[in-house]
Amino acid sequence: MALAARRLRFELRELLLVALGAVPGALLRWQSTVQLGPWLGGSAGADLLVNVVGSFVLGFLAGPIPRRTGLVLLVGIGFCGSLTTFSSWVLDVVKLLEGGRPLVAGGLVLVSLALGLMAAGLGLGLSRLLYRRKRG
Repeated sequence: MALAARRLRFELRELLLVALGAVPGALLRWQSTVQLGPWLGGSAGADLLVNVVGSFVLGFLAGPIPRRTGLVLLVGIGFCGSLTTFSSWVLDVVKLLEGGRPLVAGGLVLVSLALGLMAAGLGLGLSRLLYRRKRG
């Protein structure tokens, strides 16, 4: 019985960390479209920005950070999971295609993938650089 109670407390702690990260991530995601969307070409530009930022953060968290389980739950799963948006990005691409703009849609796909890969790689590289330096 004690083991089950301890496991339940651990699961509730994990759930709380994810939830605490998800709320600000969702609010920032929403506000990125409201505040920055008009300056970034609408929701497609805002989606691109949040996805690139999320890719960088997740890349950083994938590095050699010591004792990172709580950080991954809070920032990686909670915050980035709410901040980044695959479904909205795909909808933007479909809307561009339906609007007769296939080159813009294809460009959005290519630019999103290229920038996302670069951002994740930069985040991972920065994490490795920072945490290698502190250990050595």
